[in-house]
Amino acid sequence: MLNVLSILTGLISLVIVIPATIPLLGWANWLALPLIAIGVVLGALSSSNHGRNFCMIVGLIAVVRLSLGGGLL
Repeated sequence: MLNVLSILTGLISLVIVIPATIPLLGWANWLALPLIAIGVVLGALSSSNHGRNFCMIVGLIAVVRLSLGGGLL
């Protein structure tokens, strides 16, 4: 059950992160990062690693985008 919640949290975060790749919308990644962290914790508590790994990939995309934009844009 926790794995399913982790995957759902990752999907919600992905919906936020994808439009945030557009210039001047990078601030939306800051909204997605807490959701990603919650998804990683839920995935770590579950018996399967799929949700955790998915959230970590979405988090990596968000962090790389933030680093390219200087942390704000």
